[in-house]
Amino acid sequence: MDSSDLKIIEVIRVPILINKERVSDYLPGQLNTIYSKKGVKKAIKEGLVTINDKKAFTADYLFGNEKITLFQSTIVNNKKTITIKLEIVFEDDYLAIINKPAGILVSGNKKYTIENALPLALKKSKQQDSLERPLPIHRLDYPTSGLLVIGKTSRSVILLNRMFENKEIQKFYEAVTIGQQKEHGIINSPINTKKSKTTFRVVERLNSIKYQNLNLVELIPHTGRTHQLRKHMSKIGNPIFGDQQYGIEGLKSVGNGLYLQASKLIFTHPFTENKIEISIPRLKKTNKLFPEKKAEFKIFH
Repeated sequence: MDSSDLKIIEVIRVPILINKERVSDYLPGQLNTIYSKKGVKKAIKEGLVTINDKKAFTADYLFGNEKITLFQSTIVNNKKTITIKLEIVFEDDYLAIINKPAGILVSGNKKYTIENALPLALKKSKQQDSLERPLPIHRLDYPTSGLLVIGKTSRSVILLNRMFENKEIQKFYEAVTIGQQKEHGIINSPINTKKSKTTFRVVERLNSIKYQNLNLVELIPHTGRTHQLRKHMSKIGNPIFGDQQYGIEGLKSVGNGLYLQASKLIFTHPFTENKIEISIPRLKKTNKLFPEKKAEFKIFH
């Protein structure tokens, strides 16, 4: 990227460090405009970070007294805006929570994504740091439906990312799994050599001639690895019903999609400090197997 296309948005001076530290490990939490490690690495790879006025690389070490400069591109964002009817579960001036449908990407290079639908689907924030294009804070797989948190201002994006990093936002998933499954358990199997943890609890069981058992399971991911819940359920021999990628041959249900939903969120609003607890109705296809009581939406003052 040409330097004429960049503007400085933040400069920090690194204090003397007791031990040297990689720039990609040091910067998360030090910047006001990027919080997550993933965001820092992306900025470095895009050439938006310099160390003492020289292009930074993720493997560079810091020792202390370095000047770190963060840039922003001035090139106009050419991302498309599309119209998709989205279910808005919660919205205020700072953030929104939508019920993402299955079969659509949250973001990416393709036109048909949730991110590209947000400018038209949400009300524009009246805050000074309002974003023209609201940003999803986390991800849900293409075949997964459910609750997705959106930041509507620059500050809310930073704070919500921080809350996810610090595990201050509790996420609950509901799935239908196949086969005989323990009543509850913890799965610690690494994913791509990275530490991963999922806890599960069987809520209800249904006898099935073809699948031995179908289980309604509550899943809680304590880490956020790609396809974590699907991989972990497959690892213990209880793949998620409808999972074509991680299912077991001969036990794959075809035609009804994945029986996995991000069903509940609990967190403290980063600005109002209200406790927010949101749950959404069970997937219709899941409800046919396991009928449920009416879902709840709560905000505690």
